[in-house]
Amino acid sequence: MLSVELHTHSSLSHDGRDPVDHLLEQAASVGLDALAVTDHDEIDASLNAAERAPDHGLIGIPGMEITTAVGHVLALGVQEAVPSGLSFEATLDRIHDGGGIAVVPHPFQPSRHGVATHLSEEALASADAIEVYNSRLLTGRANRQAERFAAAHGLPMTAGSDAHIAEMVGQATTEVHADERSAGGILDAVVAGRTSVVGRRTPWHISFRQAAGGAKRRVLRALGDLL
Repeated sequence: MLSVELHTHSSLSHDGRDPVDHLLEQAASVGLDALAVTDHDEIDASLNAAERAPDHGLIGIPGMEITTAVGHVLALGVQEAVPSGLSFEATLDRIHDGGGIAVVPHPFQPSRHGVATHLSEEALASADAIEVYNSRLLTGRANRQAERFAAAHGLPMTAGSDAHIAEMVGQATTEVHADERSAGGILDAVVAGRTSVVGRRTPWHISFRQAAGGAKRRVLRALGDLL
């Protein structure tokens, strides 16, 4: 069984703070086996992290968080960026064409670009897995709703910290019963549903700090683009 963090953000994300070195160090220090850096509509830092992960005793899983026309989708196992703005269905096709799997994060949280309010149940159920525990929660209601949906449709379940600062890497992990210790083995096990989720709530003050820091960085980057 491998302990895997499938949802994190580096400083390449518009709202992330820390470089991949810090994320890798944190993942190793809390005893994880594998890490996916899933920046918003960017893949370069994730590819870098995946390449350097073995230096930290980790399995690196390349990926990204894609902004589709209806919300966010995690692409895990892809080697090239999937463009943003495509339909949900086209995004899944591009992920699969790139050899990856599609995991829907925080699907029932519209304020965080969850896709569920814009899709039929059939469309949502076409994903490879559903993130049923996201540690950046307030009440836990959306996580429970995601878990009920995944269970009702027989979909594999994952968890993720959605960390935007290194200290929160590992707050929520997916325990994966993989046949081999590799990125491919992990993703095959996820698709097969050989997972269980372990999660702890990100402390509220840290969630607010992450959100405020992300907003500040977005403004500074926008000003930089204008100048």
